[in-house]
Amino acid sequence: MDILIVEDNKELLQLLTDFLRAEDYTVSTAENGEKALSLYEKYGARLVLLDINLPGMDGFAVCEKIRSNGNTPIIMLTARVSKEDKLNGLILGADDYMEKPYDIDILLAKIKGIFKRRFAEDKLTDGDISLDLAAGTVTVNGKPADVTGKEFELLKLLIENKGQTLTKDRIFNAVWGMDSDSEQQTLTVHIKRLREKIGDDPKEPAHIVTVWGRGYRWDG
Repeated sequence: MDILIVEDNKELLQLLTDFLRAEDYTVSTAENGEKALSLYEKYGARLVLLDINLPGMDGFAVCEKIRSNGNTPIIMLTARVSKEDKLNGLILGADDYMEKPYDIDILLAKIKGIFKRRFAEDKLTDGDISLDLAAGTVTVNGKPADVTGKEFELLKLLIENKGQTLTKDRIFNAVWGMDSDSEQQTLTVHIKRLREKIGDDPKEPAHIVTVWGRGYRWDG
C-alpha cells in the first residue's frame, strides 16, 4: 500500500482518496486511530496522512505508535494550528505538518518529494546485498543470486523496513496479497530459501532475524 489516510471527516476523506487514486497511488483509509493502527500493522504503508482530531485515540498517539515501530513518513493534516501542537507533532516524529484547509497541489508536491527521496532509486543496497529494482535481480558480494519473484519482493520489503519487526500477517499480505489462496506456511519456506541464497546462516542469521511470536526483522 502506498498511502494510508487517517481522517474522520468522511467528505474530505473521500475527496482526498479520489484525488490520490487518480494520481495512481494505492490508498487505504481509516476514520479513527484504532482502525489506522490495525491497517498499518496488517498491510503497512509507504506514507501516512494523519489528522489529529480523531474519535478515541488522537493523531498524536497514532503518530507515536507508528514511529515507535518504524520510519514510515508521516504528514499531519489538521485544523489545529497552535505552535504547541505543531511542535508536539514534530517531536513525536511527524515529517511534516500542514494546516487545514491545505492546498491539494502543495500536498501532492510534498508526497511526490517523499516518494522520490525514499522509493524512486533504481537500486536498494544494504552491505554486500544489492537489489536492482528495475530488473528485479539480486547480487550478493557482487555475484548474482538466483531469487524468484516472491523472494525478491520479500527481500525488498525486509530491507526497506530495516530494523523494524514485521509481523507475519503484514509480510504475507504485502508479498502475496490479502486475497491470496496461499497459506502462511509458504512464508516460512520462502524465508528459509532466501537465507540460503543470500548466505545467511539459518542457525545464527545475521540479516533475516526471527522474532519469535511476531515475525521477522532485517538487520544489517
